[in-house]
Amino acid sequence: MPDQTAIEEDAPASELPVTLDMPGKVADFLRAADLEPAERAALDHGMAVRRGQGYTLRVSAAPAVHRQLLARCLPLDGAQGVPVVPAQRKARREYENRVDALAADARH
Repeated sequence: MPDQTAIEEDAPASELPVTLDMPGKVADFLRAADLEPAERAALDHGMAVRRGQGYTLRVSAAPAVHRQLLARCLPLDGAQGVPVVPAQRKARREYENRVDALAADARH
């Protein structure tokens, strides 16, 4: 374990794992998608937190993985001929706001 800690300390700050809450509707969509191994691992290791009628998936991953996951859920916005479901669109935008906040924090 000491070797792993040393590697993490040497990693650029922007690539250290960051924990974000992903709406359950986004997580459900992504679980059915064809994901890269790092993306699949991030989802698989996420912790589900009950929120009212739904849930939130607490996902720890590098910012780049969060951006890749966000890009994969663009169809929820009605792109590529997929019918728009307002609740899914809202969930995707909430996740987008959280991912965008990472980029804003990195600039400051």
